[in-house]
Amino acid sequence: MQKVTLKELGQALSAIVIGDATLEISSVATLEDAKQGQLSFLANSKYRAQLENTQASAVLLSEKEAELYQGNALVVKDPYVAFARVAQLLDTTPKQALGIHPSAQIDPSAIIGEGVAIGANAVIESRVILGENVQVGPGCVIGENSIIGSDSRLWANVTIYHNVHIGQHCLIQSGTVIGSDGFGYANERGNWIKIPQTGGVRIGNNVEIGAGTTIDRGALSHTEIHDGVIIDNQIQIAHNVVIGQNTAIAGGSIIAGSSTIGKYCILGGGSAIAGHLSIADGVHVSGGTNITSVIREKGVYSSATIAMENKLWRRNTVRFRQLDELFSRVKTLEKSAKGTE
Repeated sequence: MQKVTLKELGQALSAIVIGDATLEISSVATLEDAKQGQLSFLANSKYRAQLENTQASAVLLSEKEAELYQGNALVVKDPYVAFARVAQLLDTTPKQALGIHPSAQIDPSAIIGEGVAIGANAVIESRVILGENVQVGPGCVIGENSIIGSDSRLWANVTIYHNVHIGQHCLIQSGTVIGSDGFGYANERGNWIKIPQTGGVRIGNNVEIGAGTTIDRGALSHTEIHDGVIIDNQIQIAHNVVIGQNTAIAGGSIIAGSSTIGKYCILGGGSAIAGHLSIADGVHVSGGTNITSVIREKGVYSSATIAMENKLWRRNTVRFRQLDELFSRVKTLEKSAKGTE
């Protein structure tokens, strides 16, 4: 188990060390659950009461909170960001693969960079390029003419279709499918005629994609995920979608075809974006929100109704259908009232 001293952590975080600088830390934990040898943090004032009784050997604190604490501490500007960086330093997650497993199927035309690791039963098809230190987990399939940049990692059973380009330092969780056909069909007298999806997928650097997510290839041009985007589990991104730099998308969200999401957006869990829309930079969509029209200004956008007793919900649904009629009646009454003035 890796251990680091408070002094070493302070240097890594540019933090002020309070207390025993030689104290060794082996892992991180919450204030409530932490034990000796663990580092915790206080980033939300509602957990301040737990600070007094925590068993953590040291705590990450803001300057203001540090004034109230008598134990070992690292004083930082943002305790939650500092916690994330310490968690990375002490990360014990195993590698996705070690070396190249004998059962891996690698086409002779593939270009395999130095330090690449490929797990059992993985398939690397023709003209694939894997950059340096790429890790491909067991059971992954990487389709022909696809490129994966250096230091990117794929967990087990990821499927990358043909003509997909993934940048450097990306992380893709198990069960994700990238480059599957978009939902493109023409209707001829009731019969569906499939439109071949001949575009690809282009994913930038430092992108993370959660488990079970699907990103469809473009119909003609490419589906694009720009640098720094983070995508949660169980998300559907349809063909020709463009997602701007450093946008975050929470689990269960759906983005329909040909929509463009700006930079630094946040889509809450279970949100849905209709097709052929554009969302401005800096938009925050609340969880469960359905976006059906263009958003041109940054801000927070919400929809859907709050949970309520079913009987009340059914009554309100009926009244919702009557809104147009009620609006017309109010306008008529307003005109009548003005006429009598």
